[in-house]
Amino acid sequence: MSTDYQRARVELGRRLRELRVESPDGRLTGTELAQRLGWPQSKVSKLENGRQTPTDDDLRAWADAVGQPAVFAELRSRLRGFESHIRSFRRHLAAGLTPVQETWNALVGESRTLHVWDSHVVNGMLQTADYARDLLERHAEFRRTPRDTEDAVRARMKRQEWLYRPGRQLNVLMWEPALRAQVCPPEVLAAQMDRLLGVVGMDTVHLGIVPLEATLRLPPGNGFWILDDRLVTVEDWHAELWLDDAETIALYRRVWDTLAESAVFGADAQQVIARVRRSIKV
Repeated sequence: MSTDYQRARVELGRRLRELRVESPDGRLTGTELAQRLGWPQSKVSKLENGRQTPTDDDLRAWADAVGQPAVFAELRSRLRGFESHIRSFRRHLAAGLTPVQETWNALVGESRTLHVWDSHVVNGMLQTADYARDLLERHAEFRRTPRDTEDAVRARMKRQEWLYRPGRQLNVLMWEPALRAQVCPPEVLAAQMDRLLGVVGMDTVHLGIVPLEATLRLPPGNGFWILDDRLVTVEDWHAELWLDDAETIALYRRVWDTLAESAVFGADAQQVIARVRRSIKV
């Protein structure tokens, strides 16, 4: 859990404690409030100490129990403010992979310029359907989500329509190991390399490959997306971070620009992709 997220949760807990102590009905103890709510006292303690994330229902019940129902809107706003920065995969994938893809379709659809770094797999905006299917199947199996792979693949492919809209620009960097990752059968990976060879030179795609032998000014790190200058998303195993403060966005743009110094583009990028394609034993 990120430091910023935990700090915000602690601050919300302090606000909840303040409301309990300053109740118009008189100061309430944690035990008294728990009795009013029908909760174990430990839940009140965890919420006030930032050790548990409340739900909307928890916040509404708390506001009512301390005699200040009007404060619910403020509490919900605080919750939304820090929950938007970390999207738990356990919660986010509970309904399957398709809703996640549709959320991404909406995010990308609102954007005109993307800057993306991928160090593990081929970027989703450039994947073939077969490559995406194998990758999504692996995620579904690993995360034990509902199996809706075909709908998720269709949603991911629909996102790629963005590439054919005037005024859009995908600036994508991929590390050569991302091209070589055997997350699918050899024939699927070979077809994926053919797809990448075909997108070099597209008006809406600026594709850079960081070769294995390139000198890196920064460690590769996790993949990330910069959507216009309004949002950065970073994926880790447990969650997806959504970061929207200007300083953080600027930091990730500097990371992208620094990684781009090690990349090759155009015909040179095609040579690296072709080298990977030739190494695939179909």
